Amino acid sequence: MCVAFFFLSHGQSKTINSGWQYSEDKTNWQTVNIPHTWNVKDAFDDVAGYRRGLGFYQKQLFVSSKEKDQIFYLKFNAVNQEATVFVNGKKVTNHKGGYTAFTTEITSHINFDSYNIIEVEVDNSHNENIPPLDADFTFYGGIYRDVELIKVPKQHFSLKDFASDGFYVNYDNVSNEKAGVNVTVLIDNFDEKTNTNVDLTIVDAENNLITEKHQKAKLNAKESKTIKVTFPEIKNPKLWSPDDPYLYKLQLTLRDTNGIILDQKYANIGFRWTTIDSENGFFLNGKPLKLIGINRHQDYKNYGNAVPIELQKQDIHLIKNMGANVIRFAHYPHARELYKLCDELGILVWTEIPIVNKVTDSEAFFEVSTTMQKEHIKQYYNYPSVVMFGYMNEIFLRLAFDRKSTKEEKEALKKTTLKLANQLEELTRKLAPNHITVMAGHLNEVYNETGIADVPMLLGWNLYFGWYDAQIEDLGTFLDDQHQRYPNRSLLLSEYGPGADVRIFTKTPKKFDFSTNYQAKLHQSYYKQITNRPFMTGMTAWNFADFGSEFRGDAIPHVNQKGLVQYDRTPKDIYYWYKSVLDTKEPFIHIATDNLKKLTLLEDETFPIQIYSNQPSISVFLNGEKYREYSLENGFVSVDLPLQNGQNRIEVMTHEVYEEKYVHINRIKTFDFENFKRFGINIGSHLYFYDEEQNITFVPDQVYKKGWFGYKNGTAYGITKDKNQGLPHNIKNTDAEPLFQTLLEGCNEYKMDVPEGNYKVILYFVEPQIKPTENIYNLSKNTATIDKKQRIFDVYINEKLIEKQLNLAQAYPEKYGVTLQTKIQTKKGLTLKLNAIEGLPVISGILIEKLD
Repeated sequence: MCVAFFFLSHGQSKTINSGWQYSEDKTNWQTVNIPHTWNVKDAFDDVAGYRRGLGFYQKQLFVSSKEKDQIFYLKFNAVNQEATVFVNGKKVTNHKGGYTAFTTEITSHINFDSYNIIEVEVDNSHNENIPPLDADFTFYGGIYRDVELIKVPKQHFSLKDFASDGFYVNYDNVSNEKAGVNVTVLIDNFDEKTNTNVDLTIVDAENNLITEKHQKAKLNAKESKTIKVTFPEIKNPKLWSPDDPYLYKLQLTLRDTNGIILDQKYANIGFRWTTIDSENGFFLNGKPLKLIGINRHQDYKNYGNAVPIELQKQDIHLIKNMGANVIRFAHYPHARELYKLCDELGILVWTEIPIVNKVTDSEAFFEVSTTMQKEHIKQYYNYPSVVMFGYMNEIFLRLAFDRKSTKEEKEALKKTTLKLANQLEELTRKLAPNHITVMAGHLNEVYNETGIADVPMLLGWNLYFGWYDAQIEDLGTFLDDQHQRYPNRSLLLSEYGPGADVRIFTKTPKKFDFSTNYQAKLHQSYYKQITNRPFMTGMTAWNFADFGSEFRGDAIPHVNQKGLVQYDRTPKDIYYWYKSVLDTKEPFIHIATDNLKKLTLLEDETFPIQIYSNQPSISVFLNGEKYREYSLENGFVSVDLPLQNGQNRIEVMTHEVYEEKYVHINRIKTFDFENFKRFGINIGSHLYFYDEEQNITFVPDQVYKKGWFGYKNGTAYGITKDKNQGLPHNIKNTDAEPLFQTLLEGCNEYKMDVPEGNYKVILYFVEPQIKPTENIYNLSKNTATIDKKQRIFDVYINEKLIEKQLNLAQAYPEKYGVTLQTKIQTKKGLTLKLNAIEGLPVISGILIEKLD
């Protein structure tokens, strides 16, 4: 008779996610399902900050007296960030750390034949003793991964070893000819002295028995016992790799002396071995493999971190489809189901704990960090895809921007950080043999000066040349210098990439302009720079998807937009470029026009359209006629097509594959408003911007050109040779941040040579100097001086007063997107005048609509 009541591969368990009660104050309750976070809305609203504090959960569970002979556990797969659990009013455990699982045995607290109250007090407040202390992502509070009620016989595979599986699979002497497997099994006995049998079998992917072992175990009363099982060597194993992720299966069965199954577990077996070489990079199964992949954060648009697991699995499929062979699960352990999927799909994994930006010099911080790494390694140890265990990211970032601490305090913090790194490195090497230890630093010499860069086996550099620092081509120069100075150090480019908003595009991509064109330019260059350097282990782009970072004021506020896909996982064009260079299995073409919405082109100007393909050459057709043949280099070619007014059909083909796209063009030969009724100008910017609400693309600004439009004077606000985003701030009262974030300052005359007629004119303004905030993640060494003088100006169009003494700072206490709208009749053109009374006037955009 089988005693399991919910028989799953990870034990005898049932998920208890439904019907929890949640409250912020223990007075007002609402029914919620797990996964749940209380920050799904407030981390994205216009109010600065998000709720970090207490949240209370409770649930009733009925337990029958027929189950009195069982042992009960609660398992929480992740609660952010501190959880205190009560059963029937009695505290049963406290857990610190928001990204690893924990279990607690609750048998003695259960009331049988009645309902039991499970209560969880969750706290995501800042706590100096719980990492992460500070990071460029949102710390969503709540119970955001599954909760399980586990019921097992009195003899079972251990559930007490840091929420591990209760066994650990190790490999010995793996090669093409043979592979050794040994398994360490932990068994808990909650009864009197007894005997059990442990059966272990390994089958191949076709379910053929490969080998088996049977071992008796004598268990003393109330004993936890460790058993080590060594299999005979397996001959000619099929090796696991990204190209052929062949998996064997291990089954562990615990039986009593009558042969009745007490407990059962399963694990993937993947035979592979890895090495790293400071001159020649990464090797898998004795062959060189350049690691090319991505970082991933777990949150998702409209879910925060409480994301249904099936949505998360789609991420892994998208990553594999792109052709990536490695994922860095940043900056914390992700859901275990995803690691299993990486096993199955063939994706190598770097996994890490969230010690980010800084540490606290306290015994409690060291203890939590050490416990967190033990949980991390033990819970994720058995996945063949996991080749790297990490424990720190940009750990000196806050130190580099610390303007308050003394020199002595900074030196003390460096020593504390190095001490913790050495402890975690020693722990990781001990608990995770045959794995690579890793950490990531940012562009700062402090990692070399302190020696912390030489602590792990592999050092990741998070480098943003061409975004926060210097220029794109400086990446290779830096890496060559590091390799020359530290020839025995193995290196990986662990983060890189610019922010990109699909609403922003340009013919002249520039550093920090958030255009999809600049995103393509940087990634394409980085790929060549890394693949041309054999000593580089590889590269992991930052980031797979846009993700929540509440304090950010990027083109979409509260969202870091460095993703290859959008926050809702819609791919950006750059995702397809990666596929063109990484996925060679099937012929592939992508025409990068999906986001060229309502594109306006003046006179005979063209717009460069990138075409991505893994084929060496392509044929391009425009509107049914062959245009030209092109050879591709680095997976792409940029084509200036003579697009006509209206709908254009672009076809690209080879002998093996075909792609067709349509793009609508508003071709304006003369500024006559004959074939168009509306015209928008993104003043002070070189960027096109598609405004979804207005359903129009604002064109880049220009110096006044007779017969057209442009500014007579003024300069782009906040724009330098190293920065092309005027305002890195949330603009309230609008979703069109990119239109307001770039602006023209000091312009007193702007001309638009429209023909005679009646027009509606909308003017866009924002005050750029209200409450400036520092964003350390811009990593800029140049801090602009803030001129806090107020600006007051009158607004006229054709001598008609639109607004008297406009004072944005006084009228709007924060950065508001302000529009002024008027209707005006003209016989010859429109002239906007911004007459300064005090300070320099500013303007962000103009939208003109002809009314007759």
